[in-house]
Amino acid sequence: MGSFSIWHWLIVLAVVLLVFGTKRLTSGAKDLGSAVKEFKKGMRDEDKPGAQLGDESRSDASRSSTVQDERDRDPR
Repeated sequence: MGSFSIWHWLIVLAVVLLVFGTKRLTSGAKDLGSAVKEFKKGMRDEDKPGAQLGDESRSDASRSSTVQDERDRDPR
């Protein structure tokens, strides 16, 4: 049983190329590469702390959200 030799892997590769074709395999590889790139970017961005607002900005933002909430509640 043992491990596969290089000839086994070359035959498997040839069959895969015949079944799927090079165009589908290259587009699949590009999609996989872009997905990995986006995942790594997301992991890097997650480690960075978010921007912190000053106290004045927070109070202004909370006031504007309160006014918006009141507008949303009023039936017209």
